[in-house]
Amino acid sequence: MQKAIPCMLFRGGTSKGIYFLDSDLPADSEKREEALLRIMGSPDPRQIDGVGGAHPLTSKVAIIKKSERDGIDVDYLFVQVVVDEARTSTAQNCGNILAGVGPFAIENGLVEANDGETVVTVFMENTDSIARQRIQTPEGRVEYDGDACIDGVPGTHAPIMIEFVGVAGSSCGALYPTGNVVDEVAGIKVTLVDNGMPVVMIAAESLGLAGDEAIEELEKNQDLKDQVEAIRLEVGPMMNLGDVSEKTIPKMTIVSPAKNGGLINTRSFIPHRVHEAIGVLAAASVAVAATTPGAVGNDIATIPEGERKLCNVEHPTGALAVEVETSGDPEELAPKSVAIMRTARLLFAGEAFYIPGK
Repeated sequence: MQKAIPCMLFRGGTSKGIYFLDSDLPADSEKREEALLRIMGSPDPRQIDGVGGAHPLTSKVAIIKKSERDGIDVDYLFVQVVVDEARTSTAQNCGNILAGVGPFAIENGLVEANDGETVVTVFMENTDSIARQRIQTPEGRVEYDGDACIDGVPGTHAPIMIEFVGVAGSSCGALYPTGNVVDEVAGIKVTLVDNGMPVVMIAAESLGLAGDEAIEELEKNQDLKDQVEAIRLEVGPMMNLGDVSEKTIPKMTIVSPAKNGGLINTRSFIPHRVHEAIGVLAAASVAVAATTPGAVGNDIATIPEGERKLCNVEHPTGALAVEVETSGDPEELAPKSVAIMRTARLLFAGEAFYIPGK
């Protein structure tokens, strides 16, 4: 007999995922993973027997519950469902899927909306960190239509401002987990940074690249992929992440001078496919590192003036704007706050079906 679980499908930023109430999923961890794999259709490159989109960016899950923590509205657990393996991962966060958490919480009565704007404070379980979302709610209802545009998403929608609080070192224990802003691995200089997402920054020229290569060109370059993966496996323990051979972190980001007036240009491996854009929290890590003297990319970055910097992190399909506020103290490397504008849209509400134990 098939089982049905209530859910919503949201586009969050440049990703898409299924959102569940924690209480609607099996409490047992193995049964929960089984349900998520079968609902998404993994393992199968096409995810043909599930609702997954056959790509890491569209094979994502958000699990949400009302929080019991002081000052927090909801707890959010992100689950990456691997497309072609019977495996899920909670080792990382996802700032794009985060964009749909506030709207989901309001739609499901976990947060009471104000007339005008509603602030939803989210505890991100994957990284034990906090985000505040400002959501437009005229007449107490989530507004999805608006004039905000983000690269990688067609059309315009209502803006959702997300401020990340205390995310530096949330996965690795420190903003720069080795204590250095630059390290050398396999003869290549890298910056290992964690400002909400563990990222390895590598200069394109050190890999023999221009940095503006098309996604398809990079994905066909097996020698490059093998080199990047070898570095990733070596830096895992250096970033306090242990053996990362079966993890989706750290993200490998190739940086080059900006092409369109931004801070810096990027190509990101996530980790075995090339991102069509760049992850929200990965962009936050890149923006902070690129503005740090001595870090990989700092020498080629175009850095705005002032303690509050609006940094456009360029990627294959446009740019992602990251507002970085620094303390003004050159000895303090961690930013005071990081904010990003995203959009989200509710696409579907109903039930997901799966056959357990098959």
